[in-house]
Amino acid sequence: MQIIAPNFILTPHLLLKNQALAFDTTIKKIAPLEELTKEFPHAKITTLPVNSLLMPGLINAHVHIEFSANKTELSYGDFINWLYSVIENREELIGGCDKGCMQKAIDAMLASGITTFGAISSHGMDLEVCANAPQNVIYFNELIGSQATMADALFSDFKMRLEASNTVHRKGFFPAIAIHSPYSVHPILIKKAIEIAQKDGLNLTAHFMESQAEREWLDENAGDFKEFFEKLLKQNSAVSSSKEFLEHFNGKSTLLTHVVKANEEELQTIASENHTVIHCPISNRLLGNPTLNIKALNDKNIRWIVATDGLSSNYKLDLFEEMKMSLFMHANAPLAQFAEALIKGVTIHAAEALGINAGAIAEGKNADMIVLDLDQEPTEELALHLILHRYNISKVYINGELKKEQ
Repeated sequence: MQIIAPNFILTPHLLLKNQALAFDTTIKKIAPLEELTKEFPHAKITTLPVNSLLMPGLINAHVHIEFSANKTELSYGDFINWLYSVIENREELIGGCDKGCMQKAIDAMLASGITTFGAISSHGMDLEVCANAPQNVIYFNELIGSQATMADALFSDFKMRLEASNTVHRKGFFPAIAIHSPYSVHPILIKKAIEIAQKDGLNLTAHFMESQAEREWLDENAGDFKEFFEKLLKQNSAVSSSKEFLEHFNGKSTLLTHVVKANEEELQTIASENHTVIHCPISNRLLGNPTLNIKALNDKNIRWIVATDGLSSNYKLDLFEEMKMSLFMHANAPLAQFAEALIKGVTIHAAEALGINAGAIAEGKNADMIVLDLDQEPTEELALHLILHRYNISKVYINGELKKEQ
């Protein structure tokens, strides 16, 4: 048992001052320090300095660890040009990111306060580093392949990777399934993967409506993807419409990444099926894609959260940076209110979307917590200041264990 006594505690509904928190792997009680020391007389006590803030650890629900070698190799500004550059440099990027490269990405996330991340794994090369990561990991084994003739081989490879992730037995590691996108996965494969997810109770995620190219290809078998698919895959039509793709997920809440080109009908389906949208603003900007229409999501009560995507379409894996970019990209959103929504999008709402017992400083929640050193006493605009100012993160706790101290 431990007791930590910060100057301030950020709970889901209140900012508490001069309270302390008792915890082991989970948060046991929030009360004045004197009360906790009487109730838990043998607990180790950590007293923090003035203007210290204890808040939930951050949750990055969508990141590609395997592509962490990229810095200047890929082409930005246009989605199709970027995609061609990924294919052209794929072997160099994958081969150039060894365990040390992937560990560096994981360490960078820890340093920026990320206590849980969702790893989208295309090849399984990141399994060992994710299995040994200090953070909680939702390990999304990704399924990709639109050619029916390759379906059996692709599904066999996918199942082998999924089974390998199922052999990892440690607290905070959760195998899961990712369907790459509507244009890149054959319906037969999607159906079989979702059956596994439903049978085993696994989280599901997919990229959806990231670009204009995807919109035109799924709607009209036209646009920038037409040449791409004809040239590389000898394919002259999409394997699914967007409607058919979404229907696969009926009855199974799914995390859908990007969704920047979704139409009214698709948003209504996302709302009615209780799916979650993952907002990756920096990735969208670098790949020449639109900004997510968060107002449309709010109007339909669609939950949205914030993630970094991978270093193939970002320059760092830092959710504070991601929130700052989003804050300025959505120039018409009420500033303080939107900042609060962004903080929830990397804490409590992300935890709810992933079905994990974290994301909030509250009794019974996992003790995934970070300590920030503020410059002065916080105001009612704390959420905004957390995003604008890069406060030092002096401690990171995951499942009650101190994983970083500065």
